Amino acid sequence: MNYQASHTRYQQMEYRRCGHSGLKLPAVSLGLWHNFGDSTLIDNSRQLLRRAFDLGITHFDLANNYGPPPGSAERNFGQLLKADFAPWRDELIISSKAGYTMWEGPYGDWGSRKYLVSSLNQSLKRMGLEYVDIFYHHRPDPETPLEETMGALDHLVRQGKALYVGLSNYPPELARQAFAILRDLGTPCLIHQPKYSMFEREPENGLLDTLKQNGVGCIAFSPLAGGLLTDRYLAGIPEDSRAAGASKFLNPEQITPQTLERIRRLNDVAQRRGQKLSQMALAWVLRDELVTSVLIGASKVAQIEDAAGMLAMRQFSNDERAEIEAILNA
Repeated sequence: MNYQASHTRYQQMEYRRCGHSGLKLPAVSLGLWHNFGDSTLIDNSRQLLRRAFDLGITHFDLANNYGPPPGSAERNFGQLLKADFAPWRDELIISSKAGYTMWEGPYGDWGSRKYLVSSLNQSLKRMGLEYVDIFYHHRPDPETPLEETMGALDHLVRQGKALYVGLSNYPPELARQAFAILRDLGTPCLIHQPKYSMFEREPENGLLDTLKQNGVGCIAFSPLAGGLLTDRYLAGIPEDSRAAGASKFLNPEQITPQTLERIRRLNDVAQRRGQKLSQMALAWVLRDELVTSVLIGASKVAQIEDAAGMLAMRQFSNDERAEIEAILNA
């Protein structure tokens, strides 16, 4: 069946300006990390993308190494884009990244001009695109001069292969230096993508202030702390969870009795607010205007619907903020 986008797709989503740019992003963006590779049924991926767009989620976030295997998420997304979303390309924000290992040899990793240019060329080919809206350097390179990496991002914008550039996983001082280089080159940094959630608050130690000072937007990845900030762990560790499977991003050692108690207490607050814990956790990351968007992953349509439904109750009272802070600092 041919896809027809919902006529009401822009009625409930909130769009927030990205730093000092002219671009607005949806408050909820969809990441295509683990559920769009070759190990996932393409029909499920299609339903996730369709439902997201129908709910006003216009931003789809990818990277060269997303899958598994690496590259497969972009390739599968490209197929679905051509089949379903081609008429709406100008309504979409499509991002990709490079910075982690993608191919063998000395030119398939980190932040050299050679790697970044080659990687984006490959990404565009896999997705069947002439350009991406945002191209990120995925992580700092300790060996390549920062001027070379930022120069490559500027070069790709001037080639017309990316409209904007961003950074991910950069600490505050290095981010500040990168912003200055990009600004001098004439391609200001649009956005920074840090890991940020109730359980991962490192961006509050200088990064968010740096972004504000430089007019750079922020999109938070892993806002649900790898699934901890959902109802999955209220009764312990489910057998089919990431933690039970010893994921490198979540393991049983992280789920201490103290963590489980915090999750249960946070869930009590969410229930009093009339929300699921996951919805409250997303709203908390968006509580201040410093954060432009939260980047969610999803394996089920219901998860996308829950995330978008969070916007109906995004604000917190002072008492709620104080209670949540007390729980997180206990």
